[in-house]
Amino acid sequence: MIAKHEVMAALRESGVVAVIRTENPGDLVAVARALHKGGTKFVEITMTIPGALEIVREATAQLKDTDMLVGVGTVLDGETARAAILAGAAFVVGPAFDAGVVRVCNTYGVVVMPGALTPTEVVTAWKSGADVVKIFPGDMGGPDYLKTLKEPLPQIELMPTKGIDFETAPAFIKAGAIAVGTGSCLVNKALMAAKDYAKITENAERFIRIVREARKGIS
Repeated sequence: MIAKHEVMAALRESGVVAVIRTENPGDLVAVARALHKGGTKFVEITMTIPGALEIVREATAQLKDTDMLVGVGTVLDGETARAAILAGAAFVVGPAFDAGVVRVCNTYGVVVMPGALTPTEVVTAWKSGADVVKIFPGDMGGPDYLKTLKEPLPQIELMPTKGIDFETAPAFIKAGAIAVGTGSCLVNKALMAAKDYAKITENAERFIRIVREARKGIS
């Protein structure tokens, strides 16, 4: 299992978590390799997908020759968090804060990113042991809201998810996000169905380039 500090360092360096929805382990592996070729190191498979943990287990095994990190999203309770970690998840993400999820991840030394929206929710999640607080839905308040949160809470790492694309990502990064979560602008059902891995790699390269550009000049 990769050390937590290494996962956090990779997250800061990469700046993007690709959220993929597929029921086929083969698709996930091929897509992950295409994303990795484009510079993306984080891929999240959500628990809303049937057989998600089996997909994660197989993908993790097949991607051992890379430094791609496979995580599990939409984790709502400690039992699921533990199952995800045992399946090989390098990080665990939730749409909301659950103390059991954070506690289990802390016990196993796995990066945990519970969801929150209000300042109270953000601080509660952080005080409970969250490594990163996922601001969800990110498009509700937009970059200005994230910047407002960061002003009194600079020590809390925030990752907005939902509504993040090529156009909106730079503003979120400049507002102080450690990374952003995004899905369809990198990978969608049409690209997976067509097995257009070259386009997925191109999308990843473009997104990484945008993140790096946005970070220039940020102190």
